Amino acid sequence: MKINKILILGSGTLGLRIGLQAAISKYQVIIYDIHKDAFTKAKDIHTNILRGLVKRGIVQSDELQPIASRISWTTDLPGACKDVDFVSESVTEDLEIKKELWAKVGSLCPEHTIFTTNTSYMLASMMADDTGRPSKFCAFHFHDVFWANVVDIMPHPTTDQAIVDLLFDMGRRLNQTPVLVKKENSGYIFNAMLMAVLGAAGFLRMQDVASIYDIDRSWMGNFKMEIGPFGIMDTVGLDTAWHIIKARKDPKSVAFAALLETYVKSGKLGVKTGEGFYSYPKPKFKEEGFVQGL
Repeated sequence: MKINKILILGSGTLGLRIGLQAAISKYQVIIYDIHKDAFTKAKDIHTNILRGLVKRGIVQSDELQPIASRISWTTDLPGACKDVDFVSESVTEDLEIKKELWAKVGSLCPEHTIFTTNTSYMLASMMADDTGRPSKFCAFHFHDVFWANVVDIMPHPTTDQAIVDLLFDMGRRLNQTPVLVKKENSGYIFNAMLMAVLGAAGFLRMQDVASIYDIDRSWMGNFKMEIGPFGIMDTVGLDTAWHIIKARKDPKSVAFAALLETYVKSGKLGVKTGEGFYSYPKPKFKEEGFVQGL
């Protein structure tokens, strides 16, 4: 089937980026959120991302207005679901919230609509039946979208193969590198590897082996990277990291989840709130001489 109109559920860190890339790729996009005030911040981030894409020559200046015109914003879920061909969900990593939303969306969208979840760590099979159309439901998981442009395609046991094929084509149109996760795996491919690193970093901090700064310095210095594990968690969102890590019941994860919870309860969620393990928009790890400890 041909995809023309895409509905993004959630205007947070990834939802707004998926929506923007879809508009750049010439899809009509509706971005839905329950909080209208979230749109102001999302639009500001769109502006900054587009400014960077223009500088890099990926988007031309005369394309900016047409891109913006292809995006609409709404808090009206029934209206948002009308006539859409494709849904991408990026709401809070809470299974009950996702299941409740999918039950609503499944009853509101046209029969032909394809449903996808961008969940970071849950399995599509956990909410497939709630959609009312499990064969048309699949995990379609993005990373950064514009820098780390890989999209994971992870079907659950009853996902129609035709949906998987369509998602490969759609992923390429969205300027992503599609990779197939052959069977359901919490954390897909990259996130499963990343969480091992972040968990180890958290354990080192909880055992007072080293400071947050020195753990990040060690990573950045050895791999010649511009960001370390704690900076990565700030970028992902400490609330998202907390939801993922607290689902693990081993002692290391339980202890680290407790630390993350103190940040979450204080409203320090990382980049999106301006403070987490570092302060933004000018985190210490971006300062000249940080890795060298100067």
